[in-house]
Amino acid sequence: MFRWDKLGKVFDPRQVLERPWLAAFAQAPATLMYDTHIRVYFSCRPPADAQGQFVSYSAWVDLDRADPTRVLRVADRPILSLGELGTFDEFGTYPVSVLRRDDAVYAYYGGWTRCESVPFNVAIGAAVSRDDGITFERLGPGPVIGYSPDEPFVMSGPKIRCFDGVYYLFYIAGTRWKIVDGRAEPVYRIRMAVSRDGTNWKKHGKDLIAPRVEPDEAQASPDVHYHDGRYHMFFCYRYSTGYRSHARGYRIGYAHSDDLSTWRREDDLAGLAPSSEGWDAEMVSYPHVFSCDGETYLAYLGDGVGREGFGLARLVARP
Repeated sequence: MFRWDKLGKVFDPRQVLERPWLAAFAQAPATLMYDTHIRVYFSCRPPADAQGQFVSYSAWVDLDRADPTRVLRVADRPILSLGELGTFDEFGTYPVSVLRRDDAVYAYYGGWTRCESVPFNVAIGAAVSRDDGITFERLGPGPVIGYSPDEPFVMSGPKIRCFDGVYYLFYIAGTRWKIVDGRAEPVYRIRMAVSRDGTNWKKHGKDLIAPRVEPDEAQASPDVHYHDGRYHMFFCYRYSTGYRSHARGYRIGYAHSDDLSTWRREDDLAGLAPSSEGWDAEMVSYPHVFSCDGETYLAYLGDGVGREGFGLARLVARP
């Protein structure tokens, strides 16, 4: 299996002062490399409003490239404002994935809106940064990937990649809502879209990863990288019920492919499980793999799906 050396929790939003919009959570880490530092984008929340409702923002933290466990600076403000009245991202951006292209940085993100019969819905938007990834502006008020007959809701979790000059967006799409203890819970699967320009997308049109723990397994954070002639995907999965617990909570899975279309799932090779105690003893989720100066790292969330921050693990052996 892959073997990882856990380096511990690296960033805790509770330690950040004078940023009321960053009160809790550092979810879905995604990196962008710079000469002296590693910028990690994440999503966070201010306290709930008077009605108990949350919004979500996305921001970044810079880690020392020579020592990725050392925080250098935190964004002064969110990378993107909330959407306008009635738009798909009126109530939040979560998660976000970034990619350099030409002289700009492009971000793909899940835009959240509130609903009446179910808690929320999500579509995938895009934004561009002209100040080297500090702040972003939307490409437009609508999503670049929205709902369709076979993907009717919860379009989220985008991860942008470019292989051989072609852009790939790996994401999740909802399959059903189910009522669990009086609460609507979504079930979603990993999917893919392809583009030549990063704006106009053609959906692949089928699930990439078959469920394993139950038919209604929910999957998220499909992070794909290429190594030694093969595509490798780390992702997370959970049961559809009782997942706010150790026994049925998020775990990190793994699959590999030779063509990006057909994937062989081998979760036993993923190599990163909850710890026996500490900040990630209940669950591990939302993996993001990146390389820096000859080392490969995995950023991930622990208990509470990142309520208290994200951590890092360093790869020490491959299967």
